[in-house]
Amino acid sequence: MRLHTDIPSRAEIDALLQTGSRWCATLYLPTDPTSNGDPERIELKNRSREVLERLRTAGAGEDDLTAVEDQLADLEEDATFWRFQARTLAVFATPSALVTFRLPNRLQPLTWVSDRFFVTPLMRAVTFPQTAFVLALAAGSVRLLEIVPDLPAQRVEVPDLPTDLESAVGADRDQPDRAPRGQPASERQKVRLRQFARQVDQALRGVLPGHGVALVLAAAEPLASIFRSVCRYPDLAPDTIAGSPGPLGDDELVALARTELDRVHAARLRELHELFEERVGQGRTATDIADVARFATAGAVGIVFVDIDRPVPGYVDDTGAVVFEDSGDPTAPGVVDEIARRVWLTGGTVLAVRRDDVPGGGEVAAVLRYTP
Repeated sequence: MRLHTDIPSRAEIDALLQTGSRWCATLYLPTDPTSNGDPERIELKNRSREVLERLRTAGAGEDDLTAVEDQLADLEEDATFWRFQARTLAVFATPSALVTFRLPNRLQPLTWVSDRFFVTPLMRAVTFPQTAFVLALAAGSVRLLEIVPDLPAQRVEVPDLPTDLESAVGADRDQPDRAPRGQPASERQKVRLRQFARQVDQALRGVLPGHGVALVLAAAEPLASIFRSVCRYPDLAPDTIAGSPGPLGDDELVALARTELDRVHAARLRELHELFEERVGQGRTATDIADVARFATAGAVGIVFVDIDRPVPGYVDDTGAVVFEDSGDPTAPGVVDEIARRVWLTGGTVLAVRRDDVPGGGEVAAVLRYTP
């Protein structure tokens, strides 16, 4: 069962954060990619009733209630949609629109109604996507595999993907009149490999999602270096699974790729922590939540680490001042979510991580664009 994911782009998250509606409903539902969709549809139906009750209690009119109810009901009845799921389904609904994202990350379930969406958990899928792809590339075979958490390797069908070197560029007949004067056979072979690699890269463009989803290459030299020289996918992992992938089974390749993916994520987080420590010495960091909120409001935060698991009750006013106020709902967005929203909308980077990955071990930590 392939994990069907919709990793949000920055533009899509921008649109959610800038949605202007009096009534915004946010739902995060646990899903199972091996399910037939029936349990998840029942869960959505139950949570839809909760959404409508919250809207009614908050004073929504009948027209708005009916509009939201109809959209959620349409989604619940869409049998085709429920056949393809990931680990979490994020639903964002207003009376005029409904948007969904199927996420590879396991996020805490919640239901929330407010005048804005609760987007910070969604950012976890952008910070460290839990899905990736492996390209097993050899002269005699080509395979694209999807790395899916907790599931076996999944082959991905790619339209127009060459099956091997010879079928892609033809056999090398070693005819001198078809090669530049004096070009040795090894150079002719590199030309053919480059043509082959370009065709593979072209075919992958219509399948790979981008948005930080890594592509891990498994190939032997010189094909590995040649493919890297022509590949235009921005998230090609820096290291290669060396050696011919031909003898390796799909599960073996994915196991090796998962190790590489862990290294990529760990290296990125380590670099960001090192940057934070460097900026500490320059007076360009903040870990106090009130300070970070004020800097975020002023557009001074370049990078912010936020703990996605434990919201801080309260809100941030227009001046950046924090008001700590318990709404009584432990799943409600609060101060940290608003900080993340302000940093994102001022062009900053939001890293939605676990508490242990926040420098200083608190709710937030910020790298500032300048010394205050």
